[in-house]
Amino acid sequence: QVVFAKKVFDDLEVEQILPSMFDGIDFPGYDRVRLSYEQLSTIIHRHKRDWVAALENQKAVYLITDMVSGKHYVGSAYGENGMLLQRWTNYVADGHGGNKLLKSIVEDSGIDYVMQNFQYAILENYNARVDKHIILERESWWKETLGSRAFGLNAN
Repeated sequence: QVVFAKKVFDDLEVEQILPSMFDGIDFPGYDRVRLSYEQLSTIIHRHKRDWVAALENQKAVYLITDMVSGKHYVGSAYGENGMLLQRWTNYVADGHGGNKLLKSIVEDSGIDYVMQNFQYAILENYNARVDKHIILERESWWKETLGSRAFGLNAN
């Protein structure tokens, strides 16, 4: 049975007003990060403090999955400014972060495809002092392990 809002609107009452606007899920720990584009966008645009604090100070190897094709993109964040937060902010901004094969998906299918079908996860995280060469070696290992060069979205 379908209830139309007009019929019950006058019977509704507000039970609680939250102290702040709901701004998405709380940071669950690095080993439990798996976000849709919409969730990631909410975290970045609303500058969710717990997530920002966690991501802006971590270098990482991460995974982007196209949930329709099942193809993977393995990337890394090792820059000194903003680290993982900055890298993922780039993906929210344009859907591809400058990556060749991701850019072609946006060009062919549009940003809406990315917004509806991409998922972001952390494979490994590192503190800010870890040398970028270690992170790049681990990124390469994950690309081979997941087959993202041969069968996925990594061109390099």
